[in-house]
Amino acid sequence: MTWLLVALIGLVAGVVSGLFGVGGAVVIVPALVLLAKLPQHVANGTSLASLLLPVGLLGALEYYRRGQINIAYAAIIAVGLFVGAFLGARLAGGMSDITLRRTFGGFLLLVAGKLLFS
Repeated sequence: MTWLLVALIGLVAGVVSGLFGVGGAVVIVPALVLLAKLPQHVANGTSLASLLLPVGLLGALEYYRRGQINIAYAAIIAVGLFVGAFLGARLAGGMSDITLRRTFGGFLLLVAGKLLFS
């Protein structure tokens, strides 16, 4: 179940990234902390490692040096990001500006509420 959850986190992060134009870490870090029960530092490091090629090489190297990356999770998340970003971009293309904006706002409120009250 854990590997499936981590793969799903990567897929959702890719969809959200493609759909809203935000970094996958907006989804990955909270999901790894809240759902996969990783410590915050490991979730941050794992997120950076999964986004390694596009963004996080230097930051990921520092987290790796401190032993704060789950390499397996980062690799699985990266596969989901590849597929999910394409799917999210396709979804966004079919939405009006106002629908996309409201959907994004609702998503941010949901994440903020979960982080603030859990």
